[in-house]
Amino acid sequence: MASISSLGIGSGLDLNGLLDQLRSAEREKLAPLTVQRSQEQSKISAFGRLQSGLNKFQDAVAALNDPSLFEGLSAKVQGDGLSAITSAEASPGRYEVSVNRTATAGTLATKSTDATYSPDEALFTEATTLTLDFGAAYNADGTLDDAQTPSGDSVTMEFAAGSSLEEVRDAINADEEAGVDASIVNDGTGYRLALSSRQTGKEASLVGLSFDSGPLSEDATTLRPGNDAELGINGITITSPTNTVEGAIQGVTLELDPSYAGETLSLEVSRDTGGLKKAVGKLVSSYNELQSTIGRMTAYGGDDSASGELIGDRTVRNIESDLVRDLTGSVAGGELSVMSQFGVSLNEKGRLELDEEKLGEVVAADPDQLADFFAGADEEGGLAGRVDATLGRFLDDDGLIASAIEGSESQVESLDRRYARMEQSVESTVARYRAQFGQLDAMIANMNQTSSYLTQQFASLDAQLGRD
Repeated sequence: MASISSLGIGSGLDLNGLLDQLRSAEREKLAPLTVQRSQEQSKISAFGRLQSGLNKFQDAVAALNDPSLFEGLSAKVQGDGLSAITSAEASPGRYEVSVNRTATAGTLATKSTDATYSPDEALFTEATTLTLDFGAAYNADGTLDDAQTPSGDSVTMEFAAGSSLEEVRDAINADEEAGVDASIVNDGTGYRLALSSRQTGKEASLVGLSFDSGPLSEDATTLRPGNDAELGINGITITSPTNTVEGAIQGVTLELDPSYAGETLSLEVSRDTGGLKKAVGKLVSSYNELQSTIGRMTAYGGDDSASGELIGDRTVRNIESDLVRDLTGSVAGGELSVMSQFGVSLNEKGRLELDEEKLGEVVAADPDQLADFFAGADEEGGLAGRVDATLGRFLDDDGLIASAIEGSESQVESLDRRYARMEQSVESTVARYRAQFGQLDAMIANMNQTSSYLTQQFASLDAQLGRD
């Protein structure tokens, strides 16, 4: 039998078109698997979003399970020039703070160089040693000691012959132990080496400089010794080498603004009720956001729109019911037993509602009641601990969410294998059709050739017999 290289050539039939239709019909068998695979992938994505919402809610729960939240203090300053930060060691109280003086750094400069001198030229014809003296000395009455006898340490630096003023400046700035920063100032008659202490306070203050050789020398009229900060707290005088005052009030760090020296301010350290109310509000908002996410995932679409990816899912139903049980159940051991007592309730739509005024009254009256309710005597004792334990069953590595995702991923892998096998089966079927069509095409081609041959033979016979 003759070989047909292209279907339909021998028979004149559209066998390629017919084969394409058969292939499309066979591949329709793959469509349900594609739909199922898409559904499982949508579930995996939905579980990921659900996990994110649960994590956010868990963070809000964890904040309320921290006893320090209910013990937190805040500092409020009336007036400008002072800020305060509290730590766990602080205690409530009121303080009058008078900022008598803020901490400053010492400054000092050399006398001018020759007017013709350029800072990049050699200044020292021989090696020289720079000595820097620190520690401003004061008299008993608080005035600066005229003798300027240094009360602190001294620092020395060596410079080679031929060093320029710029090289001296750069060497000082590069030396971490120098204790000063250097710059070059042109006063109109020549150049000066200007130095300033890197730290504030009298002990770190630069009060003297000298070179043992060379043209540079100290200009005593430029000396501005550094001061310690001085402030009064409820009549008690406090000094500090910096404008950050720690320990003067236990658990409170004061930050002085140098531009507001001489101010008297009121400082109040009190319970941080705002932080507590914010934490309860975060619990409410994160739970409602979680419920909105679940609502979209489990919604019934009807005829006009698609249903949610997790509609009817048992895992989601378990999560919802467990959380509602935990949030509405009573907590034993304290004056507060249910959230509605401080303004949090579950409405008919499954969302939490917050009465901020009622919450504010409870927070102001006795925040320890809320501490007992949410945090309890230990991590598992209060409502927050109870909810956190439930969330752990959902979110742990072997929890409900992970198991649900793993199940969908396994289903996707199974569908991929089934798809590959069925696709191979479809291609085998199409190949069989192609072979059969090829045989049909060849057979019809032979039949056509035979028919043509017979037609010619009969026509020749008719001609021989004189038939028309």
